[in-house]
Amino acid sequence: MKRWIVRGLLGLLTVLVLLIGYGTLIEPRLVLDEEQESVEIPGLAAGAPPIEVAVLADMQIGMWWGNPGMSARAIARAVEAEPDVVLLGGDFVYHAGPDVEPEVETALEVLAPLLESGIPTYAVLGNHDYASGAAEELTAALEGAGVPVLLNESEPVPGTGDDPLHVVGVGPVRPGLVDVDQALAGLPEAAPRVVLMHNPASFPEMPAGSAPLTVAGHTHCGQIALPGLPNWSYLGLTEEEEIVVDGWAPEGYGADGNALFVTCGIGFSVVPVRINAPPQVVFFELTPPTQE
Repeated sequence: MKRWIVRGLLGLLTVLVLLIGYGTLIEPRLVLDEEQESVEIPGLAAGAPPIEVAVLADMQIGMWWGNPGMSARAIARAVEAEPDVVLLGGDFVYHAGPDVEPEVETALEVLAPLLESGIPTYAVLGNHDYASGAAEELTAALEGAGVPVLLNESEPVPGTGDDPLHVVGVGPVRPGLVDVDQALAGLPEAAPRVVLMHNPASFPEMPAGSAPLTVAGHTHCGQIALPGLPNWSYLGLTEEEEIVVDGWAPEGYGADGNALFVTCGIGFSVVPVRINAPPQVVFFELTPPTQE
């Protein structure tokens, strides 16, 4: 009997070691998930060609034993796809420490192929960007490279038609910079738009019909997503922060006419492990509403 118990414990230990090895060495560094989605956007002109959008988030540069190589690979894949616009969902850095410049410089180096591609690119910042004290430096560096950092504001995307697609950027939940009214204030009422936010917890604040496509990051899709766990979790740093973890939000979350997609992002938080939540780049094809 003791022999079988010992064998069982050794078997469990072996499985645990293999799982940890996979989660630290394989999935976050070698596996890049690509999602392809198609969304109808009100306001796009009938017969207009689709607008291709690539979304990336959560590079978390500066995380211990991080995976900047995977961030570079994801950026390269987005550039290779030649979308009409790229959206960056924040948390460029993780823990910058007293001197933020090395992490900001590394983030810009990783982003360089995108910045040099000429693809219109827009960004919001995340909670780690603010907590690490890098927000001002990141904003200056990104905008100096031609990437608007949207803080509760919107901008039209060049090359997307006479009634151009607008990107609406909503501020992060932490440190309390969400202002949906301000974000929508300068937006023409009928303008086609995609909403970019870091934390999906902001999504329920969007008025009905104002966010036909919202994209967010922050959750890392749970980072360690064991089979059988629900798609709802309290993975935020406060128990009150109810969030959608992975992919499309379920029906009933948010106001009528709005839709939310949460990307798994690329990097890590707390521990450098990803299991069943691989780094991800998401491509959206935006089309005019179907005429009935």
